[in-house]
Amino acid sequence: MAIKTAPRPNLRWTDYLYLPSILKGLKITFSYFAKTLLRKNLYTMEFPEQKWMFPKRYRGYPMLVQGDNGVENCVACKLCEVVCPPSAITIRIGHYNNPEVKERIPAEFIIDMGRCIVCGMCEEACPCEAIVMSNAHVMSSGSRSGLIFKKTLLLDDYHQIPTMRD
Repeated sequence: MAIKTAPRPNLRWTDYLYLPSILKGLKITFSYFAKTLLRKNLYTMEFPEQKWMFPKRYRGYPMLVQGDNGVENCVACKLCEVVCPPSAITIRIGHYNNPEVKERIPAEFIIDMGRCIVCGMCEEACPCEAIVMSNAHVMSSGSRSGLIFKKTLLLDDYHQIPTMRD
């Protein structure tokens, strides 16, 4: 196979200085600067005071759902644990205290939010619709152990979760 050499483009002396490219970048920067001076808060939002409005189809972090009777819908089938790509879900199977009820429940349901990639596969795999993707988007913690959410927290509302600011 023959080696084909490409001809070198003829550059002007201004192209070697990169001056036109720098001036073009400065022009864009100053145009945004001028727009921001004329209209306040054009590109930014004061986050804790003002909240972003997300569409209804926004996929936030997973949470567990309770039925009308106050019992969680999860039957500990472990499909969500199997289908989770980063293995962020851990379920330990338990049973009701009543021996007449043969249904299983999760004795322990843990989601490691530090590993969760918010893909929604757990919601799709769940046959009981026990997991839904909430609209929560702020999860912060000072340590990794603060990102491990247990069943009681997953059944509660995410707006009660303390953040780094609290």
